[in-house]
Amino acid sequence: MVPRYARPAMTAIWEPEARYRIWFEIEAHAAVKMGEMGTVPASAGKALWDWWATNPRIDVAAIDAIEAVTKHDVIAFLDWVAQQVGPEARFMHQGMTSSDVLDTTLNVQLVRAADILLEDLDGLLAAIKRRAEEHKYTPTIGRSHGIHAEPVTFGLKMAEAYAEFSRAKKRLIAAREEVATCAISGAVGTFANVDPAVEAYVADKMGLEVEPVSTQVIPRDRHAMFFATLGVIASSIERLAVEVRHLQRTEVLEAEEYFSPGQKGSSAMPHKRNPVLTENLTGQARIIRSYAMPAMENVALWHERDISHSSVERFIGPDATITLDFALARLTGVIDKLLIYPERMLKNLDRMGGLVHSQRVLLALTQAGLTRDESYRLVQRNAMKVWESDGQLSLMELLKADPDVAAALPAKVIEDKFNLDYHFKHVDTIFDRVFGKQA
Repeated sequence: MVPRYARPAMTAIWEPEARYRIWFEIEAHAAVKMGEMGTVPASAGKALWDWWATNPRIDVAAIDAIEAVTKHDVIAFLDWVAQQVGPEARFMHQGMTSSDVLDTTLNVQLVRAADILLEDLDGLLAAIKRRAEEHKYTPTIGRSHGIHAEPVTFGLKMAEAYAEFSRAKKRLIAAREEVATCAISGAVGTFANVDPAVEAYVADKMGLEVEPVSTQVIPRDRHAMFFATLGVIASSIERLAVEVRHLQRTEVLEAEEYFSPGQKGSSAMPHKRNPVLTENLTGQARIIRSYAMPAMENVALWHERDISHSSVERFIGPDATITLDFALARLTGVIDKLLIYPERMLKNLDRMGGLVHSQRVLLALTQAGLTRDESYRLVQRNAMKVWESDGQLSLMELLKADPDVAAALPAKVIEDKFNLDYHFKHVDTIFDRVFGKQA
């Protein structure tokens, strides 16, 4: 985790003290249920929660010191708690194994992280929707292969992003459900020394579902899906970031990141206003996506359990969620403050002498009786003159002066095919599909 790209609420989930507090809750809940069942004295669970009620400070350094000797983090934690609670602590962890604590804790952390990420997505969706509605009918050029294609609106660009991040939210909700499981099943997952009722009790208390079959570890296909989902969300972030970066290029300059008073764009060139935030988002997306692969490789553990996944998850759990949280917040800020230039969009749209209307003329010629191939040839030979003139010539005027075209289409019909508003007649339909029918 890099502090530069971290926000407090998400970081707090992964702090050692937060992890140990979850460990304690799992152990104490299990002890209470075992006490109810007579597996351990009822006083054991009470003693643990009585100590907890005093709101103790988890002494991370003391636990680390014990682990330096035991070389086992869960044992070190249990030893430290025993020192605080006294003799009743010996009934902690009855019939349980380390993975019961570690895996359930990881899933609690991932669920809490997902909840923050879902809030982030809601904030981003709200920002995108506002800009979409603001520029619903702002004309701009649509591009394919980076080349002018046909007119769109900037609002449609935003609507497209809104739809994509709406899908991202649905996927994250599913991924959250996927990892929201608890395992308290003991060594190799057979419940030989701990009753399944204990697992059900702990799961309920921790806001999780019971893992149907845990082979001492919770199956890692669940986590693979979770981190893959984060990777897909990162890719969506990058896609919108790249759009902004392209629109900010000097030759385009249809939109740009907000440039605050006193901000500097370059140490060498005082004129620079660089898309540094969205470039940064592209880099963060690469990092987040990179965590999906090790999560998938964690699925294939040996037999009932090995710990090859453990070190991986100590990295990817915090790093992927903290970085994605930061990236979503940053993208929200970019969209919220994005500087948008409708006049420049119109200027660019008209940059190539009306070439963007070529398809309408093509279709009109076919409807006038020409073959598609002949229609295409007539429009293209005029369009290429405009292209080679760098937009100095007018496609409309060339078509009207072309005897072959004029023989099929009156000048008034040709002029009508260059009506910009024609392209936007279904914008309302698309918006209704994306945002729902507006009242």
